[in-house]
Amino acid sequence: MSFVIPPPVLPLRRGRNNDYLLIGYIILNKYFNRYYQQIRGKQKREALVWSGLMLVLYLWSGNVSELNLKTVFLSAPHFFDYIGETVPVLHWSLLFADGHTEGSLAYWGYRLNIQLPLIWETIQLALSSTILSTALATLLAFMAANNTDSPKWLKLSIRTFVAFLRTMPELAWAVMCVMAFGIGAIPGFIALTLHTVGSLTKLFYESIETASDKPVRGLKSCGAGRLQRMRFAIWPQVKPIFLSYSFMRLEINFRQSTILGLVGAGGIGQELMTSIKLDRYDQVSMTLLLIILVVSFMDFLSGKLRKRAVEGTF
Repeated sequence: MSFVIPPPVLPLRRGRNNDYLLIGYIILNKYFNRYYQQIRGKQKREALVWSGLMLVLYLWSGNVSELNLKTVFLSAPHFFDYIGETVPVLHWSLLFADGHTEGSLAYWGYRLNIQLPLIWETIQLALSSTILSTALATLLAFMAANNTDSPKWLKLSIRTFVAFLRTMPELAWAVMCVMAFGIGAIPGFIALTLHTVGSLTKLFYESIETASDKPVRGLKSCGAGRLQRMRFAIWPQVKPIFLSYSFMRLEINFRQSTILGLVGAGGIGQELMTSIKLDRYDQVSMTLLLIILVVSFMDFLSGKLRKRAVEGTF
C-alpha cells in the first residue's frame, strides 16, 4: 500500500506557475513513496531479526529445559485420561435414586454437606483478602506513581516493597503463615493479602501514570491541592481500570485459595487433596464442578457490578 499525495485543484487558467506547482507535487510524491518504501523495508527487516532472535532463544531454552517434542506428541493422547476417570458413572434409570444407590446424583454428591461450607469459606477468604488488598494497593499506588508528586525515596521504597511481596508466590506465603499461625483460614487470608497487595499496587500505579495530565494541570492552575488533584482529576480516569483489576484479582484469589487449602490454609483445597489421595475420582469431579460454577458466577457478577459502578448507578 502506498500513499499518494494528490495534486492540488488548479485553476482553469493555465500558466507557468501552475505547471511548476504540478511538477513540484509530482516530484514530492515520488520522493515520499521512495521514503515510505525505505521505512517499510526497515520495519520488515527489524521484525524478521527480532522474530529470528526470539525463535533462537525459544529453541535454546527448550534445549536447556530438556524439552522433548517427541515425548509431548506421544503423551498428548493421555492428557485427558485423568479427566475421563473423574467423570462420574451415572445411570438414567437410577438418576434420582437415594444416596445409597451407586449411579445416582445423590450418590455422586453425598459429600455436599461438607463441600458447600468449604466453598463458602473459600469465597469469604477470597473476598475479604481482595477487599483489604484493593484498599491498601490503591493507597500505595497513588504514593508510588510518578505523576502524583510523591518524594522519590517514598516511591522507590514502595515499589521495592511491593516487588518483594509479589515475588513470593501465594503458596510460599501460605506455608510460612501456617508455620507461624497454625492450620486454618487466617494463614490463607494473610498469604492472599500480601501477594495481592504486591500485584495490584504495580497494576494500579502503572494505570495512574497513563492518566492524562490535562485535568491535573487545569486543577493545579485553579489552585487545587495535591489530594484534590488526585481525587477529581486522576481518580475518575483510573476508576474503571481499578475495578477491572480488582474483580479479576477476586477470581484469581478464589482459585488460589483452593490451592492454599492443600497446605492447610483453609478452604476447599483440603477436601480436593483428600479426594485425590483416596482416589475418589467422583468427588474430585464434584469439587471441580463446584469451583467452576462459583468462578463462572463470580465472573458474571463482577461484570455487572463493574458496569453499574462505571455508569454511577449504585
